[in-house]
Amino acid sequence: MCIAVLDSGGILKAFARMDDAWLGSVDVAIKKAKTACFFGMTSGQIGELSQPGGPLYGIEHSNDGLISFPGGIPVVDEDGVLIGAVGVSGSTVENDHQVAKAAVESIGVTDLPEHPWRT
Repeated sequence: MCIAVLDSGGILKAFARMDDAWLGSVDVAIKKAKTACFFGMTSGQIGELSQPGGPLYGIEHSNDGLISFPGGIPVVDEDGVLIGAVGVSGSTVENDHQVAKAAVESIGVTDLPEHPWRT
């Protein structure tokens, strides 16, 4: 696993790479966190919205590359203000999402932020 933590400005504040984690997962973890931070929703939600015919189709090509599959989660404070994001890569996307969710919950955030794109 590779785990990236960004502040609200999308700046990398912490990063960890487990021994023998794929080198390609370094960039993917950072971009998953960046995706969640830039748009205030999970990278998986971006993926749902960016399918062909979707309202955000092609968005993964913006901002020097985004990741549109699970593993990136925004972090919001108790007032709903975005304070950063966590991105995880190195396993299945389901496991990546669960690890990112556990990281966010470990700092006391239990609900993902609401967003106008959510249905």
